[in-house]
Amino acid sequence: MRSELKRINRRFCDKVSLFFMITFVFVLAGFVGISCLAQDNEETSNPFEDFNPDNFSDPTNIDNEWLPLKPGWQYVFEGTTVDEGEVLEHRVIITVTDLTKIINNIPTVVTWDLDYSDGELVEAELAFYAQDDDGNVWRMGEYPEEYEDGKFIGADCWISGIEGSVAGISMLSKPFVGALSYSQGWAPSVDFTDRGKVDQMGVENCVPVDCYEDVLVITETSISEPDAEQIKYFARGVGNIRVGWRGEGEQTQENLELVELSELVLYGMDEARSAALELEKHAYEIDHEIYSKTEPIKQNSEK
Repeated sequence: MRSELKRINRRFCDKVSLFFMITFVFVLAGFVGISCLAQDNEETSNPFEDFNPDNFSDPTNIDNEWLPLKPGWQYVFEGTTVDEGEVLEHRVIITVTDLTKIINNIPTVVTWDLDYSDGELVEAELAFYAQDDDGNVWRMGEYPEEYEDGKFIGADCWISGIEGSVAGISMLSKPFVGALSYSQGWAPSVDFTDRGKVDQMGVENCVPVDCYEDVLVITETSISEPDAEQIKYFARGVGNIRVGWRGEGEQTQENLELVELSELVLYGMDEARSAALELEKHAYEIDHEIYSKTEPIKQNSEK
């Protein structure tokens, strides 16, 4: 009788031990999961990217399949925006020049961008890009001039490495759904805190230029507008083909689609080059805090 009781007691103790062991494993797994989640949150909460200037051996050769920036290419977008409840025609022209500019000791590609609202030029911008050795395309800074009634009214410039600004990623080398969000540039002094995140892949989308399959969709948000998203569509070998929006806080409600993609010939390149250099000349004249601390733009062939 005592032997039977011992066996029963032993089996009971074994079951209790097994129960506590299983419980311990689940609790441990829970702690590991929480730890991993906390690690993910830490990763996404970093306001800017870990920028390494030593990882750019050929920065002006921007051949990322989702955002190729080939000198001479010109993108023309048309659509609408909303201003105080009024729908306005919107037109954006982005020209990839053959000019380069040293930023953070890295040669960058210069684009010259024009933004028209209701037929009036409201912004002219120089933007600077570089591709790292992993294939990521970085936004290195921007000089955007704003105009009203044809008159210059201001320029919120930011340049990586100056006044606390840090370069951000414009396009990942290998984007995938579920990838962590990434900073597209960090310049809180001018309220530039944009972040990008892969939203969809494999989407079909048609614009006036062409119909595309396997389109990549990126959403962009910022600290100042957490409940507003700009949605950008990218086609392989082309780049940005469409811009949309979502979110209750989105005020401009910008909708754009690519209506023309061309490669400029000699005269067109000369015109773009001259206009970009003229814009930089004005930047040096009016911006003594940031732009004046940068090296002048050079033509790509210059040493």
